[in-house]
Amino acid sequence: MKRSIFSFVLLFSAAWSNAQVSPAISSWLRNTTGATGRHYVQGNSTPINDAALVNVQAVQYSGSWVYVSTTGVPSYITGPFLDGNPSVTTNQNAIFKIPLSPSQNTGAATATSGGNIGIFINGVAMFDYRDGVAWNSTTNALCGGLPGMSPCPGGPATTQAWNRDAVVAERIGFDCAKGHPAQGNYHHHQNPSAYKLDLSIISTVCDIYDADGLYVIDSTVHSPLIGYAYDGFPVYGAYGYKNADGTGGIVRIKSGYQYRNITTRTTSPAGATVSSGPNVSTTYPLGYFKEDYEFITHTGQADYLDIHNGRFCVTPEYPNGIYCYFATVDADWNSAYPYLVGPTYYGNKTAVKVTSITETVTTYNPSTSIDEQITLEKISVYPNPTNDVLMVQVNSLLAKDLEISLIDISGKLIDKKTIFQGSTIAYFDVSTLYKGIYFLKTNAGQVLEVQVND
Repeated sequence: MKRSIFSFVLLFSAAWSNAQVSPAISSWLRNTTGATGRHYVQGNSTPINDAALVNVQAVQYSGSWVYVSTTGVPSYITGPFLDGNPSVTTNQNAIFKIPLSPSQNTGAATATSGGNIGIFINGVAMFDYRDGVAWNSTTNALCGGLPGMSPCPGGPATTQAWNRDAVVAERIGFDCAKGHPAQGNYHHHQNPSAYKLDLSIISTVCDIYDADGLYVIDSTVHSPLIGYAYDGFPVYGAYGYKNADGTGGIVRIKSGYQYRNITTRTTSPAGATVSSGPNVSTTYPLGYFKEDYEFITHTGQADYLDIHNGRFCVTPEYPNGIYCYFATVDADWNSAYPYLVGPTYYGNKTAVKVTSITETVTTYNPSTSIDEQITLEKISVYPNPTNDVLMVQVNSLLAKDLEISLIDISGKLIDKKTIFQGSTIAYFDVSTLYKGIYFLKTNAGQVLEVQVND
């Protein structure tokens, strides 16, 4: 089924404090409507409603820090996790403390680690490439903390010669939005857009469940700001200005990493001899381990990123420029290593999770009376005509809830759906409707004609 059969432009206002408030304060998706989470159980495409609020509950700031209070639950439906993961997304009741004035680390680079390395603007956790599994060359088997595996030599904090890449190895366990929970902590290791909307689809989980995620990749505009790393620098989606000064048009921003030319795993990316890993095979393909990649400096090519997966550049939120990470994808929009941040931070890692706020802070409450940024949002409606299901998808990042009403030709309301901020899709069941013309009307006043067939 084609994704973009018909589209129209929706105008809506998203409240921002433009000049005085840092994007690190104003960019979070705050839940002001009481929307709660939902999840799928395998084999049932009807979601289960949960009690936990979605997105961010509060943003508070001091002169040096922003505090983001969140459940860690996204507004898009999570699950199912088809690898047998028994966990579901649960309320993390977390407070993230993030620096407002991030700084470059001029000393030895700090490696990213397992667990949280940042936070998305919907309050969901950001993880790096790893899943805590590695190769034990003594037993010639995978080791780590997953069920059925023996511990790795030296314990879970010790880096092995061959460390597994979660994005490749755990693909079957990701939901449509490319996320999964660890003991309830739902997170993304990669770009949080739906598999089904990639140019080349490498997971079929969206065939049964909604093709939803935080945002939809759009190659024609600068990607939205989607999160912040633990060093305080912003993380953007896959597309940006070609040149650091904001010129050159919109291009896909590319990872500087590539596959090594190896068939056996006996050396590190730096060329040092290390304990052997499994030979490259269909079971352990290139990319299965982090050490299968090498970094190549692309001198003079501004659209390639540095060793941290970032660059200094101008963005819509930072017109004077800032160091930015990007959620890298390949030409088919499939996730490209190192995915978000890493394997080391560019800046000084100062962000942490805290249990309370111990300094005087101001609560961020944007007023609708101040200047507002007007954004253009494309909406795809498909299939049109239809005879069973009508899908409405926002082709961007939705900063506020969007209500869509299905109305018949006499003006009677048939059904109403909400696409929540930080999600992208709504479905209308039209299988019981009579053949004819119907209309979709948004709470911003736009109207679209749709055709229902027998």
